[in-house]
Amino acid sequence: MAHKPSAHALPSDAELKRLHAVFGRIEIQNTNVFNLKNPKDNKLLFRLADRLHRPTRRSLIRAQLLFHAGEPFSRHLMDESARILRADPYFYDATIQPVRYHDGRVDVRVHTRDVWTLNPGIRFGRSGGRNTTGVTFEDINVLGTGTGIALKDLRSVDRTDKEVDLYNRHVFGTWTNVSVAYGQLSDGLLRTLTVDRPFYSFETHYAGGVSLDDTTLDDSLYDLGRVVDRFAAQTKYFQGYVGWSPCLVGGWTQRFMLGWTYDRHRFAPAALWGGPTLLPANRTFVYPWVEFNWLQNQYVALRNRNQIHRIEDFDLGVSVTVQVGWAARSFGSSQSVAPFVLTASDGYALPHGDMLLLSSSFSGRMRHGTLDNGLLQASVVNFLAQAPGWLLYSALSGTAGHRLTLDNQILLGGDSGLEGFPLRYQDGTASALLTIQERWFSNWYPLRLFRVGAAVFFDMGRTWGRPPLAQASLGLLEDAGFGLRLGNARTAFGNVIHIDLAFPINGSDGIKHMQFLVQTQKQF
Repeated sequence: MAHKPSAHALPSDAELKRLHAVFGRIEIQNTNVFNLKNPKDNKLLFRLADRLHRPTRRSLIRAQLLFHAGEPFSRHLMDESARILRADPYFYDATIQPVRYHDGRVDVRVHTRDVWTLNPGIRFGRSGGRNTTGVTFEDINVLGTGTGIALKDLRSVDRTDKEVDLYNRHVFGTWTNVSVAYGQLSDGLLRTLTVDRPFYSFETHYAGGVSLDDTTLDDSLYDLGRVVDRFAAQTKYFQGYVGWSPCLVGGWTQRFMLGWTYDRHRFAPAALWGGPTLLPANRTFVYPWVEFNWLQNQYVALRNRNQIHRIEDFDLGVSVTVQVGWAARSFGSSQSVAPFVLTASDGYALPHGDMLLLSSSFSGRMRHGTLDNGLLQASVVNFLAQAPGWLLYSALSGTAGHRLTLDNQILLGGDSGLEGFPLRYQDGTASALLTIQERWFSNWYPLRLFRVGAAVFFDMGRTWGRPPLAQASLGLLEDAGFGLRLGNARTAFGNVIHIDLAFPINGSDGIKHMQFLVQTQKQF
């Protein structure tokens, strides 16, 4: 006689499928920034912060769930819904678990935790010997609706940017993403618009959208950390697409897309530049394209890899993308070419929680059998778990260009992996970079605001080739250093704060013997 599950018991997923169980009550528990039921969080300042912060609305959370009451129970839909919620920057964490079984129904609890999303303050960063400063007023979750608005006044090594951004990834509780940006730059103007309903899930049948970009600014070419060329660059870009997918079949999803792209670049001498000027050739490409994606559903959730004490979702499945277009003169293109993009990635779960991640991409334009602006990139990333709280991270990446346009540089420097050197230090037609980090994840939680970690690192890289205006490669460059990592546990602005000291081991004369870096990055 078959065993009948008792009320409130939780049978296995296989048993629930055999019983044709459906989703029952969906309970949403959204914790505010601070858990006032915990005496360590129940402080005056934290209580005030929670009163000022409007929690994310339950209707917004419910709109992102891929399942509804009365539908067949699916562990896959719960797991993917949790990944979607964790990708929202206004949540620190999100979990979805079945809590009881009764009368053929599985009740589910959705638990999320908000972060502080208002950022009225000063922005500061330093890398490669240069500072980025500014003032921002930003809220990425206005009144808990998922709407973001940002007013920025930023000063970087390239320009001053006064910008207004408005965006929402779930307009009116749908999967439609709308993003608008307008910026007055010290050297031009920025205007962008995106309206998109993406393939948000393995179970999404249809997708489509449009994006526009109208930007004018001064573009600089760098070598040995100095500007060697500057020119005014105007970009006008439009892309529209529609897509269809048969959804998840046997652990795999295929997606098919048709699109149209208008991509125009115009170049002119920069008004305030007195050095040598080489101008890239003006170019316009107007073309239809087709794209095919082949994706495997294979994720793993881990902690203490790129974040400190946070759940991280790693895609270990095979992913392949092929996009091919045809830009003909009859469409308005400056020349007849076949643009293409190829990408592939895969991941492997190794014993003891170790991981190996592989990725590659190849893009360019074919013209009469010749490759123009070809760019090949590949990377191998390894996570080696050691004693509790210790992790050895290593990454090897390479880039190779072929007949690149002048404005498309391959650079290595303090802002691109060689932390002990000035920013944009080496320019070449190919590059390779090896980074090794010993990461330490502590349990220290000062003021219950930051999770603390640390790293000791070694970087080694070089460039090959000699683009116009660049000096000969200095060969293999090396640096080493150490730093503090502050995992941002309560706000949405920057997941990990880096405070580093980096020391170049070799390089040309005249560079500093130590680089002090302060950066806010998305990972360790």
